[in-house]
Amino acid sequence: MPPPSDIAFAQANGNLRSNAGDAAITGARFAPKRRIGLRLPAVAALFVGPGALAMLGENDGPSMLSYATSGATYGLGFLLPFILLTFAAAYVVQEMAMRVGAVTGRGYGELVFQRFGRLWGWTSAVDLALTNLITLITEVIAIRLGMGFFGVPPWAAVACAVLLVAIGSWGGRYSTWERLAAGLAVFNLLFVAVAIFARPSPDHILNSIATWSPLPKAAGAAFLMILASNIGATVTPWMLFFQQSASVDKGMSRRDVRRGRQNTAIGAVIAAVTGCAALVAATPLFSHHIDMSHYQGGAGFAEALRPIIGAPGAALFALGLVEAGAVAMLTISASSAYSIAEMISGAGRSFNASLAQAPLFHATNIGIAILAGLVVLIPGAPLLTLSLNANLLATILMPAALVFLLIMSSDRQIMGADANSRTTTVLGVAIAVLVALAGSAYAVAGFLSALDIHPF
Repeated sequence: MPPPSDIAFAQANGNLRSNAGDAAITGARFAPKRRIGLRLPAVAALFVGPGALAMLGENDGPSMLSYATSGATYGLGFLLPFILLTFAAAYVVQEMAMRVGAVTGRGYGELVFQRFGRLWGWTSAVDLALTNLITLITEVIAIRLGMGFFGVPPWAAVACAVLLVAIGSWGGRYSTWERLAAGLAVFNLLFVAVAIFARPSPDHILNSIATWSPLPKAAGAAFLMILASNIGATVTPWMLFFQQSASVDKGMSRRDVRRGRQNTAIGAVIAAVTGCAALVAATPLFSHHIDMSHYQGGAGFAEALRPIIGAPGAALFALGLVEAGAVAMLTISASSAYSIAEMISGAGRSFNASLAQAPLFHATNIGIAILAGLVVLIPGAPLLTLSLNANLLATILMPAALVFLLIMSSDRQIMGADANSRTTTVLGVAIAVLVALAGSAYAVAGFLSALDIHPF
């Protein structure tokens, strides 16, 4: 199958068109909608965009459960500043993805197809689709757990999760979809309110951030699992596909790079604060020695927190889980739709296209959400374990995706003056190495544990 681009990738000057608005939907030959940034006040526009949505989408169901598990298992200490560090790393990665999309006018999957060939293009798309399916299962789990706290039956919670994705597809405009996701993302701040209900000591929080201590007493496989899960909570393959492709779908071009950086940075700061708040909110469970394994099949952390921080705080935690899962349902299913449609020549690949104009794009967007929902309804599924291992899978698969991004964003033939600086390249390589080491360390520790060898 030929590459989907309507121009040859390897031209004499190596430049791709920088008009991202046309390139985003070239396969179906639609006219792009006017950019949302032109209709929003400048300040408000900084909070609405692919960068902020990608970052807040990273604060999804399994991520917030991972942060809460960190607090419930180890309390305040090393993991709190470590989470801040992972969001700094996520900003470096997301800024590269945004810049490549704005400059080249090509989504991540499409550009991998053109730059590295069919094999790697299809491999990256299929890997992402499978990883996203597992991650979407955990998003539905988060919605089910959150709504279950209020007595909503599992089937109704699953139906709401799938319906939300369908509503996003039926809008027929990228700007409508983006505003829907951004409106929901605001409620990620509910975790800050829950942290206040937990009544943490400000001195303990500041000491944890300043000294990265206390360190966990047991640094075995369980700790490495949490560590790798927290990395996978912020630095994941789907965010590359989403950020780059959504930047194209929004109509961003080279002149929008600065605003894209600001939007991504704002999203990173908000997401870091709320992610840390989820850890802080769960620390009372650590203080009271609560075993979370008893809550996997019910309303989870909200149920466990209710007798400690009260019903209002527990209810806010449950609502926060619903929000986290809902925003991620929209963004992760969208990244799957982008990646699959970008592999097919002539296929529409935009929320600006209707269901009839881009059937594959919208079918993938809705279909993967339906499949994830059906899996969650399987009786007796280990919900919390699934959520943590989804982040672990992201940690394992991220280094390969990041290598492709580093090569493309450093290629001056396609990026010109907007190619990576030496500092960005060094940081990107360091992040890829650290993510790979985290995944490898957990894999080795798990293997040794299975052999009843405990080196830690």
